[in-house]
Amino acid sequence: MSDRSDPNAITDALTAAIDAFNEEGYGEPTREAEIDPDADWKTQLTKACRLLATVDHIAGQGFYTATIELCFGATERSVEAFALAEGGDTIDDFHDHTYCYDRANDLGLLSSTTTDTLRQLYDTNRTDSYYGEQRPTERQADTMRQLSRSIHTYVTDQIREGGVCICDSE
Repeated sequence: MSDRSDPNAITDALTAAIDAFNEEGYGEPTREAEIDPDADWKTQLTKACRLLATVDHIAGQGFYTATIELCFGATERSVEAFALAEGGDTIDDFHDHTYCYDRANDLGLLSSTTTDTLRQLYDTNRTDSYYGEQRPTERQADTMRQLSRSIHTYVTDQIREGGVCICDSE
C-alpha cells in the first residue's frame, strides 16, 4: 500500500495529534490543571492521583480492561514519584514499565518479595489482559483498584515532602 492510499481521516488525525503533542499552531495549550509541574516527582504523583480519580469515576460501569490498565499506570506513577523524590532518580531512568519495581526494592520502599510479586503480577496479568485473549473480570478490576490505591496511599505517606497528593481534594 502506498502512502497516498492511506485514508485522509487517519493521516489528518495523525498530523493533528503530532501537532498537538508538539504544541504547534493552536495558541496557548489548555493543560490538565491538577497535574503539578513543579518537579518530576510531583508530576508523577499527581498523574497517579488523576488515574485513580478516573478509576473511581468509571467504577461499577463494566470497564474492567480500562480499570486494570489505569491501576497498573497509577501504581507505576506512584512508585516513580517516590524514586524521584527520595531516591535521586531522574525521569529518564524509567525506561520501561517494570523498572519502578526494581527501584521500590532498591530504595527499601517495599520488600523484595512484594516487588517480585508486583512485577510478576504485571508481567503475567497486565500483559495477558492487554494483549492476550483473557477477558478481564469485575473481581480483577476491583482488586487492582484496591491494590493501586493502597500502594498510592503508602507511597504518598513515605514521601518526606507532603501535601502534594490531590486524591482527597478531588
